[in-house]
Amino acid sequence: ERDWNQFHTPKNLAMALAGEAGELSAVLQWVEGPASMGAVGNDGELRDEFADEMADVMIYLARLADVAGLDLAAAVDAKMATNEHRFPLSAGSADPEASP
Repeated sequence: ERDWNQFHTPKNLAMALAGEAGELSAVLQWVEGPASMGAVGNDGELRDEFADEMADVMIYLARLADVAGLDLAAAVDAKMATNEHRFPLSAGSADPEASP
């Protein structure tokens, strides 16, 4: 209806996704690390803004997968299987810095 397809190339969508991820990060930019858990759970205005930015990220990600002809759910399943292999439970507690 709005003829967005002319602009929805993988490159443009990836760039838009990166921009929206930046906006998502900006919502919590000045919130202390541990306090961010409570902020996204309890602070009404911040929570709403956070939810809006998460929705934007999801919309662009879903559209990018569609344009690229990728099954996003299958890609997530494959990545989770890869991570299970890379980071087995038998290896003990994982370094949070090393996790994907």
